[in-house]
Amino acid sequence: MPVSRSRFRLLALATAIATVVLFAIGGLVRGTGSGLGCSTWPGCEPGRLFPSGTIHSLIEFSHRGMAFLVAVLAALTGLAAIRSERRDPSVLWPAVLAFPLVMAQAGLGAVVVATDLDAWWVTAHFVVALLLIADVTYVAGSAVAQEDGDVAYGNNRSFSRLALATAGVVGLLLLVGTYVRASGAQLVFTDWPLMDGRLVPTLGGAATAMFLHRMLAGAAVLLVLWTAIRARTDTDRDPLLVRLSTTALVLFVVQIMVGAANVWTRLRPWAVVAHVALAVLIWTTVVALATVASRLETAKPRPEQDADETTGGERPSLRDTVTAYYRLTKPRIVLLLLITTVPAMLLAARGLPSPLLILATLVGGALAAGSANSINMYLDRDIDAIMRRTRQRPLPSHAIAPEHALRFGFVLGAIAFYFLAVAVNVLAAVLALSAIAFYVFVYTMWLKRTTAQNIVIGGAAGAVPTLVGWAAVTGTLAWPAVVLFGIVFVWTPPHFWALAMRFSGDYAAAGVPMLPVVRGEAETRRQILLYSLVLFATTLLLVPVGHMGPVYTLAAVVLGGSFVYRSLQVWRTGDDARTRRLFAFSILYLAGLFAAVGVDALL
Repeated sequence: MPVSRSRFRLLALATAIATVVLFAIGGLVRGTGSGLGCSTWPGCEPGRLFPSGTIHSLIEFSHRGMAFLVAVLAALTGLAAIRSERRDPSVLWPAVLAFPLVMAQAGLGAVVVATDLDAWWVTAHFVVALLLIADVTYVAGSAVAQEDGDVAYGNNRSFSRLALATAGVVGLLLLVGTYVRASGAQLVFTDWPLMDGRLVPTLGGAATAMFLHRMLAGAAVLLVLWTAIRARTDTDRDPLLVRLSTTALVLFVVQIMVGAANVWTRLRPWAVVAHVALAVLIWTTVVALATVASRLETAKPRPEQDADETTGGERPSLRDTVTAYYRLTKPRIVLLLLITTVPAMLLAARGLPSPLLILATLVGGALAAGSANSINMYLDRDIDAIMRRTRQRPLPSHAIAPEHALRFGFVLGAIAFYFLAVAVNVLAAVLALSAIAFYVFVYTMWLKRTTAQNIVIGGAAGAVPTLVGWAAVTGTLAWPAVVLFGIVFVWTPPHFWALAMRFSGDYAAAGVPMLPVVRGEAETRRQILLYSLVLFATTLLLVPVGHMGPVYTLAAVVLGGSFVYRSLQVWRTGDDARTRRLFAFSILYLAGLFAAVGVDALL
């Protein structure tokens, strides 16, 4: 890299970092009420350039001092760009623009002081701040991408569009948040995460602004999550994009909790400062992500055809497409999950709940399960193509493009959450959302490819529908719901290992450390027997905890005894046919046991 370009890169990075620090200090000024700590401008006090020593004057003066440093760095960066970036106007002019933006920001700062923190001037001040941060971040990101220009990103065009859309929504979110702060509407709702006890409040005035802010926050976090998954799983992923997208996701999760803390603490200074500082960091990160993705897109042409995205030679029919999307949700697994939901509702109600409530819970639960399964298929498409059992799934067979499958999963998840929150209750919606997150991030992206205990821990996601059903009726959770959760949780390992033993060769070829692959079939059969015993005990625990009657008690003893006996036969003989029959029986066992829960509750 030429010396002049290397100097430009260092100056661009220094300017971006200093700008972020500047506006983090601006958040401190805002949170501590130090906006008028210096009563004049450009001096801090009448007849004095420097502050007299009060805490507010020191905070405000540090803000001004950092602004001066940013102005100097921006000017130097612009001059360096004139020398080294003349052939690239897309970098040259934004670099030159940074200094005028700093000057405009300083001028607005003077107006803010002169008008005693007028809300609209404060808003204008923040808007220009966002533009300045975007500008210097774009310049720094472009400089970094120039150095890494030989790295090609597999799905450049689609990913760069996604990153740009994410930055746009985050920018809109910050603008609405600025208006909320300027209008004093931060505490219009004091029951976060609800709004006057509802997900959709009565709109009008400040309530509309806050509602829009929260809806944009929901959309933004989905887009940030989407980019993080795409960056980690697309072909030829670039490490810088992975780091940026992951950082944005982590910052956003923290920002949500800090936003809640603003409400819970009634705008304590530390919460306000943290909220503003995190907003600056998130904005910087998503702009950098969009910039690097865009620069990498133009650095190397995208292949004319990506085999991973094609849907085959002929255009599929509407029927084939609908069937492929239907299969993407793994409908048989969805049905199995719903089987555990209704009995939990019956037990919670000690009778028959409203049929509309049952229907709404089942629809929302099916959408949530379909969402998790669709995203799972997107993430596992590489190993699905290797395994005989899964080669004909929609993605390995190229019936659906991977990006479309991921988009479908996200849309289903968003619909499931809002539908359950409105038609059932917020607790049921949050539990369903947690099941999606656990299945995708904990099981699929972490445990499945790293440990033989993957299905043991990951089985928690499949047990959540029992909690959703209970919460749908009562709006709370109780110990009987926890025991129902435990039954499904303990049932999952012996059920799945009986299947995994049949396809252990496939899992070995795909590099998935399932128990039969890592510990062998003999150990797997022993674990199946042990878990069947624990399952039997867990089902009996529901009798005293849930005050169950004779119907459930008899079913738990008969079905549980049969499960243990079959597991014992598998352990003793190691016969493949018995193992296959145990897998088939495990499905009937769960359905029969939960049917007994429902019948017992009705009787």
